[in-house]
Amino acid sequence: MPTVLSSTLLLTVLLAIGLVFFLRAASKDRTTVIDVRSSLPPLDLLNGITLWLEERGWKRDGGDADRQVLRFSGSVESSSSLTVFLSLLGGLGAGCLGLVIRQLYPLLGWWPLLLPIVGGPFAGFVYKQRSARVETLELRLMSSKEAKGSILRLRAHRDELIVMELQLAKSLDMSSDGSLLSSPI
Repeated sequence: MPTVLSSTLLLTVLLAIGLVFFLRAASKDRTTVIDVRSSLPPLDLLNGITLWLEERGWKRDGGDADRQVLRFSGSVESSSSLTVFLSLLGGLGAGCLGLVIRQLYPLLGWWPLLLPIVGGPFAGFVYKQRSARVETLELRLMSSKEAKGSILRLRAHRDELIVMELQLAKSLDMSSDGSLLSSPI
């Protein structure tokens, strides 16, 4: 095998490996737990967060009165633009692999060049299936009802917690340790 073809094959295989890891990262579960403090009474804080969540499409999914936990659920759809982008990347990568296979094994004819027909839709399908899921959000009251302020423990998707912190910080006087907004990821 000529050096040029072996290095091209290596780069093409690395491209395929990168696509697999990108697909895994794009559909990875990013559930995070964070404690939030507020000067508002617990009932006012819970009502404000509940109204905000219901406006965003979350539905109450029960809870546990003994543990002082409220649960919400919502379905997360996959991004159409990312599905198309990953399908294009998968098709392009499969086309490159087909060209390399065609050069290495000319006896196969033009059959390897049909790989993009399978590779493109497969990458989009895998992303769409793995990223569409039902997410849950849990609110747990950590402070007593007699306390002046409130402490909540929130368990949800990292992006939802960031949006909640940005949008509700002023109106509900919420603050956390700031770790969500300072993370480099």
